[in-house]
Amino acid sequence: MIVDSPYFVAPFVLLIGALLAFRSLGYVGVRPMRSWKTASRYALAAMFVFTSISHFTSTRTDLVQMVPDVLPAPELLVTVTGVLELLGAIGLLWPRTARYAGIGLTALLVAMFPANVFAAQESLVIAGTEATPLWFRFLVQIAFIWLLLWATTGLKRHPSGNGADWRVSARQMRKRI
Repeated sequence: MIVDSPYFVAPFVLLIGALLAFRSLGYVGVRPMRSWKTASRYALAAMFVFTSISHFTSTRTDLVQMVPDVLPAPELLVTVTGVLELLGAIGLLWPRTARYAGIGLTALLVAMFPANVFAAQESLVIAGTEATPLWFRFLVQIAFIWLLLWATTGLKRHPSGNGADWRVSARQMRKRI
């Protein structure tokens, strides 16, 4: 079964599904979701909520074993990273904080990558499946980071000055067309 494959990265599958679902809402009239960047931010938020929850459920033990031995307090690190993922997910939902959340989550992904290296090198079993091969996990991580940075950069205030009304800049819109 594909779900049992080490190449099945549940957060990535969730991200793609959520992105398509949010973008579909734009096609049926939900104005904010007409933007790929907004839909991407919401999909990333859904993914990070999903991954943060795993830090506090039955997967927690597997995540703790992923922490490289050179780092202290693995249980605390798993708790802190879970909380940071949740805060980052919330930050992605508001344009005013999305850029900072994107930068913070990017830094978090980079900081947590050694755990993926360790899991692959030690052939750990995570949630009942062998750890994702490192080369594949690296590509997925690059995709997460690219989407985070793309979706959270270039947001500017609307010329009306209304702080609640943020849009993608007119220059970026012209580039898209």
